[in-house]
Amino acid sequence: MKKTIALLTGGTTGEWVISVKSAATIAQHIDTTKYEVYKIMLTENGWFYEPADSVKIEIDRNDFSLNLNGRKIKFDGVFIAIHGSPGEDGKLQGYFDMIRMPYTTCNALTSAITMNKGYTKAIVNGIKNLNTAKSLQLFNNEETNLAEITSQLTLPYFVKPNNGGSSIGMSKVKHNDDLKEALDKAFKEDNQVLVEEFVAGREFSVGVFKTKGNIMVLPATEVIPTNEFFDFEAKYTPGAAEEITPGRMSEEEKARVESIVVAVYQKLNCKGIVRIDYFLQHETNNFYFIEINTIPGQTATSFIPQQVAAMGVPLKDFYTQIIEEAFI
Repeated sequence: MKKTIALLTGGTTGEWVISVKSAATIAQHIDTTKYEVYKIMLTENGWFYEPADSVKIEIDRNDFSLNLNGRKIKFDGVFIAIHGSPGEDGKLQGYFDMIRMPYTTCNALTSAITMNKGYTKAIVNGIKNLNTAKSLQLFNNEETNLAEITSQLTLPYFVKPNNGGSSIGMSKVKHNDDLKEALDKAFKEDNQVLVEEFVAGREFSVGVFKTKGNIMVLPATEVIPTNEFFDFEAKYTPGAAEEITPGRMSEEEKARVESIVVAVYQKLNCKGIVRIDYFLQHETNNFYFIEINTIPGQTATSFIPQQVAAMGVPLKDFYTQIIEEAFI
């Protein structure tokens, strides 16, 4: 008998447009012989199912059910495809935990912690062979921050919202004269900002997921942006960055990276598919952790579909593994 799955998309942040594209990819490749899928749109105005006739039918949030043509549809589980809030920061996970509904992502605590870049770096610090760039976490946009940053960190810096994704609000600062503008930009997106020293190295992104109790690492993607850094435009505009999958790493580097990212997945108590971004520093080849994304993009230009293809697994089979793991 088919399981009934809610594919949850949308969201309440600037990343909602990416969420809609991710959900389109997932919907196209879900195995419909195993799952009956209903795409649910979440916005600030409500949670709706929109059939082909474009009539919005609101979800009953008491039990996350749908009344369709006089029939009550109850879901067996939820495939969460919302980037940013409330899909990636633990809010939805907490709701689904309370109504005992299985879902495809990390739990509420892990989702909330990993949404905060500074807190995440503090937790993964100490993992063997993992390094983090020197950084400052700021909680208010005050002039005193400028002196603190320039006295403690060495140019250039990355300035980014501490909670957020898709590089929205992020800047690379090469001159201190540009620091105030970068802080203002980041604080428009969040009330916490992370300022990190720049690490010169090759940039990679790698998917990690669990299936049948085993942690699996996808082939990493090497990222060579044509822009100054891998910003929103480079992430979502075809041709704006060179992406090599599998990335160019030696066998030693591959083995070391796999060991580190598995340890990160375990230490953060992850579930489902996550994406870990990292640098291999020039000269030393040391691993520098950048961030983790617990609901990585699934758009046509996203890394995960590229990496799944490089692994030689059809997306249909991959999404089946992700869904089935939610029920364990």
